[in-house]
Amino acid sequence: MEIIKSLLDFVMHIDEHLMIMISDYGTLIYAILFLIVFVETGLIVMPFLPGDSLLFAAGALAAANNNEGLNIYVLIPLLICAALCGDNVNYFVGKFLSDQIRKRERILFFKREYITRTEAFYEKYGRQAIIMARFVPIVRTVAPFVAGAGHMPYRRYITFCILGAILWVVSISLLGYTCGNIPIIKENFEIVVFVIIGVSVLPIIIGLLKAKFSKAS
Repeated sequence: MEIIKSLLDFVMHIDEHLMIMISDYGTLIYAILFLIVFVETGLIVMPFLPGDSLLFAAGALAAANNNEGLNIYVLIPLLICAALCGDNVNYFVGKFLSDQIRKRERILFFKREYITRTEAFYEKYGRQAIIMARFVPIVRTVAPFVAGAGHMPYRRYITFCILGAILWVVSISLLGYTCGNIPIIKENFEIVVFVIIGVSVLPIIIGLLKAKFSKAS
């Protein structure tokens, strides 16, 4: 319970925590940010880390400190690399565990039916589904694992994975860089974090509602 409370506090006051980290650790902040993004995208058991709000806050702090604490030109390629490293770890772990998942009904919290559903999703929406998944929390952690477990060809996967990582990191970091220090946003950063989380999980809510209504009908 204490861990959840600490995580919520970190997410809701992420700008303040990042400022403290910059003050305490200096350039090591880059390694910390790399690790957070890598873990969120690379470890299927850690899908709840604050990817979107972290990128926004880091971009805002890079602008506020005139690139002294965080340099946006270092930050963006570093976090793109972190996302891609995490995705590749997740993909190959999924590929390695594929046969075991298909033989069993469940491994940890991961059900066999998840692979079937996600494969159908990829079939329906094509390769752009990999890019779409990047912008949805939890889904961006699960999608690479399922792509590997579902034996999606690596060449097909990695091309759109790279494009998705670039779009995700660049768009949200630059949004924070350009808008994060507008007075009304800076003074209401908690609300902004709520909005970012709300917008990013909206596709999940819509998907769940559609599934519920389709079953009912």
